[in-house]
Amino acid sequence: MSAPRIIVTEADFDLGAEAARLEDGPDTGAVVTFTGRVRDVKDGLHYMQLEHYPSMTERALTDIAEQAQARWPLSGVTIIHRHGTLRPGDRIMMVATASRHRDAALQSASFLMDYLKSRAPFWKKEVTDKGASWVEARQSDEDALESWGKD
Repeated sequence: MSAPRIIVTEADFDLGAEAARLEDGPDTGAVVTFTGRVRDVKDGLHYMQLEHYPSMTERALTDIAEQAQARWPLSGVTIIHRHGTLRPGDRIMMVATASRHRDAALQSASFLMDYLKSRAPFWKKEVTDKGASWVEARQSDEDALESWGKD
């Protein structure tokens, strides 16, 4: 099992290159990727500002990736999350998991996404035609995380 690849950056990323990196393992039968994009959830979204504490964020993402590796037989895990100013349509994050079998890759990717929505230490501010506001946690995200058991 390889160490998880964790990238927290302002720069955009290459989806194809990141997925190909995980496809190289001789035992890899499945690679699952999920890419999140900034969407205009409120009319007139100008941009979203994502803030974080670098060492805290990277530690938290590494920890959850290692939890996924302990739960499923994975040959690779990649988490990329952007910060800074992002506009509607920009890629905001990517989760990719690789395993011998699809179930492990699918389940682990879903697990990682639920964690990122609820526990990843990023603070998001939306700037719209009506002003700026911090994005609040949603109960549905908490419920999804609880479905996995221990957090």
